[in-house]
Amino acid sequence: MDLVFRQARIADDTPLMDVAIEGARICAIAPQLHGHGATEIDAAGRVLMPGLVDSHLHLEKAFVSERHPNRSGTLQEAIHITAALKPTFTHDDIMLRARRLLRELSRFGCTHVRAHAEFDPAQGFTGFDAVLALRREFADILTIQVVAFPQEGILKTPGTDAMMVEAMKKGADVVGGIPYNDMDAHAHIDWVFRLARDFDKDIDLHQDFSDDAHAMSVEYLARKTIAEGYEGRVSVGHLTALDALPQERRNTVIALLRDAGMSVMCLPATDLHLGGRRDTSRVRRALTPVRALRAGGVNVCLASNNVRNAFTPFGNGDLLQIAALAIPACHLGGADDLPSVLPMLTTNPAQAMRLPNYGLAVGRDADLVLLDTLRVADVMLDLPVRNFVVKRGRVVVKTACSVTHLHSVGPCAQPGSFL
Repeated sequence: MDLVFRQARIADDTPLMDVAIEGARICAIAPQLHGHGATEIDAAGRVLMPGLVDSHLHLEKAFVSERHPNRSGTLQEAIHITAALKPTFTHDDIMLRARRLLRELSRFGCTHVRAHAEFDPAQGFTGFDAVLALRREFADILTIQVVAFPQEGILKTPGTDAMMVEAMKKGADVVGGIPYNDMDAHAHIDWVFRLARDFDKDIDLHQDFSDDAHAMSVEYLARKTIAEGYEGRVSVGHLTALDALPQERRNTVIALLRDAGMSVMCLPATDLHLGGRRDTSRVRRALTPVRALRAGGVNVCLASNNVRNAFTPFGNGDLLQIAALAIPACHLGGADDLPSVLPMLTTNPAQAMRLPNYGLAVGRDADLVLLDTLRVADVMLDLPVRNFVVKRGRVVVKTACSVTHLHSVGPCAQPGSFL
């Protein structure tokens, strides 16, 4: 045994467990394992869980909000500002900013990321190539799936179609798209499916990002998914327009998404910030209807999308904070709803990204995080320090905290034991 966690809480309804790792895999889980590991960590009852999974993130646009702030907070200004900034991004500039974000993700317990890397004829492959380089550089710290993302559309921007093909040849893992930002959303979707078929890749689209339900194309996408036999291989981010549909119509669409095996990434930081800007009273939350999707059998995930740019001028890469934002915004704080939140950061996005060996079980990849809290049910309440992060069996992050209270006021319950 190379690494052993002693007496970890992996579920609230089971005894504390020892978890042993050999090489890059979990080799044993039991209440008390005999023998010794080369390295042993006393979990002391703290929560051990699979690493967090950020299923929708833009690395190359992180940490640029101070260069050109979005004064209005609208999607339109965010698009305008970003289009103006992108040609100024150099390879080295992108690498520095993206490394900073990836290190923060790892510090906060993230072990897998799906990065939408964009390109267009004006900026070329500068950002995309940087993300491919980061995928290699961070391979022992984070698993990065790269999405070929045509932010400016495919059909309306001459030359982007050829760049999409080139991006797949360069090594993109997933075919991206943005139907609502092209001349013909259905033709855009058809084109994406042809490319995905040619390279046998999954699909992940920015989909129906609007406060209103006009010109939605997600139904066409779902039917196309079923017709192409692509069930379980298509994900969409945003999908905020879905919440503008009347309930009966919305539920019909949700049933279609379920039948297509589609995953939906809710992006609360961005969508709450940009949405409802034209509302003068009873301002809408402008989020995809997470509870209705979940109740309808759709795989729902929570993800970061952007960090400190014109689309989202805040954030630090901590998925637990993203979830904490979603809990009140999506009405997920009820006693029956709260337990569904943590899977939206772990097993649900792992399913969407089709990670083959994800999870805390014997034989699975040893991608784990030890948190400074004593119950799984309290993870989303405590937002605890991530004490240890393990990637492929190696400790990649260790966080030690100490707190001294200068005035004693009597005993109290402790949420966890600090290192």
